Amino acid sequence: MKVLLFNGSVHGNGTTFAALSIVADSLEAEGVDTEIVQLGAKPARDCIACGGCVGKGKCVFDTDCVNECIEKAASADGFVFGSPVYYAHPNGQLLSAMDRMFYAGKENFAHKPAAAIVAARRGGTTASLDAIQKHFSINQMPVVSSTYWNMIHGATASDIGQDEEGKQTMVNLGKNMAWLLKCIAAGKAAGINAPDVGKIIRTNFVRK
Repeated sequence: MKVLLFNGSVHGNGTTFAALSIVADSLEAEGVDTEIVQLGAKPARDCIACGGCVGKGKCVFDTDCVNECIEKAASADGFVFGSPVYYAHPNGQLLSAMDRMFYAGKENFAHKPAAAIVAARRGGTTASLDAIQKHFSINQMPVVSSTYWNMIHGATASDIGQDEEGKQTMVNLGKNMAWLLKCIAAGKAAGINAPDVGKIIRTNFVRK
């Protein structure tokens, strides 16, 4: 089993990376392989709703990390998306990448457990978690929780070490993710597979 942890921060070794590292260590202790992927290092284009990805499994824009992440997601069993909090919302690069990843490559994410974590100096955490988690709930993904909301506080990476409750939240998130992955694996071994929801119905609310 393997979990991909996406760092949406432009800082490769900042607060978000520190938080993701705690989750990764917790997963590894439970026998789950991990990989932290740096998303925020370079610009990511916004989705332009062109529809060019339909039936292709990848985005038409191939100049950033999005298609590579879609490919990685195919062989992953679970995901953690991490972001710093900017103006009470997640990093814009992360949201741009996620919009395209989940639209173009949704089959590689569907029915796989996912969690969002955020790192903040002070406020804006719950609004940021909500924005990230909407990607999971529209794509039939079990949302993994912890013993508190998945947030940790600190202005710098070293500050993270002083947030004892935040660290415990990250550790328990890793434990819960590992437990759920093992339950899913046991279910598959017993012949229990993800449901077939049929063709998705789309209803527009403006009609002529």
